[in-house]
Order: sequence, then structure tokens, then C-alpha cells
Amino acid sequence: MTVETASDASTATPDEPVYVNGQDELDDTVADYDVVLADFYADWCGPCQMLEPVVETLAEETDAAVAKIDVDANQQLAGAYGVRGVPTLVLFADGEQAEQVVGVQSEDQLRSLIEGYTE
Repeated sequence: MTVETASDASTATPDEPVYVNGQDELDDTVADYDVVLADFYADWCGPCQMLEPVVETLAEETDAAVAKIDVDANQQLAGAYGVRGVPTLVLFADGEQAEQVVGVQSEDQLRSLIEGYTE
């Protein structure tokens, strides 16, 4: 068993969203990065589609990893995080759930939320 140090956990974050399928993959993603923005979405959801370019920009330009979770394919996972509507964004910091916002958010709002945990 290896022990991750803080410097190991802060490896370069991916510059595009990572598609997560299931609790184990989400746990691994949250463990691998200091800050993770999990985007619970559905393909049929208009607001989710509006949020897509914002999420992609945040993945590219911030120090947070962005995880995309399809609620239709991951209903149990969505339920575990109390997702009742999409889009729902859950922010994890240092392995713990820190924030949750529902609905379309502006890029500035989400960037500010992320920067509160990355700076």
C-alpha cells in the first residue's frame, strides 16, 4: 500500500472533463486530485447542454479536475449525492464533499467557487 503525499495528490489536473461511471471511479478521481468538480448531467437535459462549454472551459483553465457523471447511467451514484435535478454540480476538496449547486451557473460563479478551494 502506498501513501500519497500532498504533492502526489496535486498531480496535473486533466484539461478536459473525465467521464466517470460508478462510485469506484468517482472515488478514484476524488482521491487523485485535490479539487474535483463533479457535473451530474443527462444527455436530454437542455440546461446541462448549456453548461457543457462552461464545464469544459473550467477543466482547461482551473486547477480542478472535472468529472462528468451521466445520471441516467449512474442512478445509484446520483441518489447517493442527493441529486434530484440536473445539472447538479458537486465540488470535492481534499477528498471530501465541500459544495453542491443545482442548476445552470455562470462561468464566473463556478470559477470563484473552485478558486475558493484551489488558492
